[in-house]
Amino acid sequence: MNAKKIIAAAAAAAALASVSACGGVKEGVADAADENTVLVGTTDKVTSLDPAGSYDNGSYAVQIQVFPFLYAQDYNTSELSPDIATDDGTWSDDGKQFTVKIKEGLKFANGHTLDSKDVKFSYDRINTINDPNGPSSLLANIDSIETPDETTVVFNSRVPFDVTLKQVMSSPAGPIVDDEVFDADKVTDADTIVNGKAFAGPYQIDSFKLNEAVSYSKNANYQGLTPVKNSGVQVKYFADASNLKMAVEQGQVDVAYRSLSPTDIEDLGKNSKVKVVKGPGGEVRMLAFNFKLQPYGESQKDADAAKAKAVRQAVASLIDRDELSEKVYKGTYTPLYSFIPDGLAGHEDTLKAYTKDGKPDAAKAKKTLEDAGVSTPVDLKLQYNGDHYGSSSADEYAAIKSQLESDGLFKVDLQQTEWTQYNKERVVTDDSDGSYPVYQLGWFPDYSDPDNYLSPFFRDGNFVNNGYANKAVNDAIVAQAGEKDEAKREQMLKDIQKTETDDLSTLPMLQGNQVAVTGDNISGVVLDPSFRFRYASVVKS
Repeated sequence: MNAKKIIAAAAAAAALASVSACGGVKEGVADAADENTVLVGTTDKVTSLDPAGSYDNGSYAVQIQVFPFLYAQDYNTSELSPDIATDDGTWSDDGKQFTVKIKEGLKFANGHTLDSKDVKFSYDRINTINDPNGPSSLLANIDSIETPDETTVVFNSRVPFDVTLKQVMSSPAGPIVDDEVFDADKVTDADTIVNGKAFAGPYQIDSFKLNEAVSYSKNANYQGLTPVKNSGVQVKYFADASNLKMAVEQGQVDVAYRSLSPTDIEDLGKNSKVKVVKGPGGEVRMLAFNFKLQPYGESQKDADAAKAKAVRQAVASLIDRDELSEKVYKGTYTPLYSFIPDGLAGHEDTLKAYTKDGKPDAAKAKKTLEDAGVSTPVDLKLQYNGDHYGSSSADEYAAIKSQLESDGLFKVDLQQTEWTQYNKERVVTDDSDGSYPVYQLGWFPDYSDPDNYLSPFFRDGNFVNNGYANKAVNDAIVAQAGEKDEAKREQMLKDIQKTETDDLSTLPMLQGNQVAVTGDNISGVVLDPSFRFRYASVVKS
């Protein structure tokens, strides 16, 4: 679709409200946009409306608008606060049970009762389904859930006094869904969810067309933390960032959020008709290694664990983070040499050990390969995605290819794949070794705690699903989650990173802030530390 057609489509606000849904959601169920309807543009893609079937920013951006949580981040204070819970919850004396009381009289948009059974159902089905692209890894510390009455939920914790448990309840594993609409043992399709009005968050979805448009209206039954201040929201999905930039410049969307290029953001910052809104950092860009398919990986004919590690370590020595930060991202991302980002407890630049004071070290890379008996150049298949992680990914991975090849140690075959296919093909499952030996991965935190940069990546059953497992690391991550002494916990976090620096399951490269661009008549856009952009507070003046 060309730029003129994209802008014309975005300008037709009423058309967005009457799109047909993929597979049969009714047409025309939403009212035409009025002057208080907020128009949002994005390039992010949705994998699934069902929380059990997704663990990506695009899907979560929809889910946080329409599903409630026990706890959520308060816009005004950035503190974790009760959403449909009544209080902060209580631990038993031995730290093995955490009890949450939920509000009475809660209902879904369809009129179904929301009670403790729905809470238990929502968490249990994520574990039961255990989708490779789902968030089940976040629930590893929950042993079981009890519901002694309609408003009481008891979480039995594998980790006494788990400091991350409430954070998990506010994460992609935490949306509460309708047990009368959702399937208990399989991912529920979008048509069933939308037609069933299975929503109890600030909004309900009136019309949905996958990765084209979504129309939201207020959910009159919502009793949670973030009351809606606008009359509704319509979201338009753009094919690329250049068209999204054009739309916000011309006033065809009120808010552009994910993912404008650094050049676009720099240019828009000079435009008096729009405002650039920045949120706290936490996003990480990295490489992930498939332990089955990487050179000398476990499924290769010449499998050799020592050589495979040497390949990973040589890659770590050749990446020029400063070049990526300055030339590709114009300072919107900064170099990262730690698994835990700067600003969080436990951050330590352990990955600088592979470099020369943070600069690439080809001599070290060469020696690493030679000492392991690896012949060069090493053939390396490298995969990236150009839509989900932003249009600058092409420039980023062209630069990485050049960095790896510049000293003749690697010969890189660089390829890209569309997101929905990419997100399925990258993972190792019981039936597949995945498709990409080395590939791009990004991370948007589920909650503002260092654990969220460790558990989803390195614990057993992690979301990366790249064939990596280390029992010592797994046990250490479990232990730190229950450590209430902050100093002891910080040292445990540093020790975990030292082990991971040797293993190199993933290679963090860059840390970045989040950015939205709005019209000059828009206020209330809040980008919180956990990359949640809720539409409820956005208003036109």
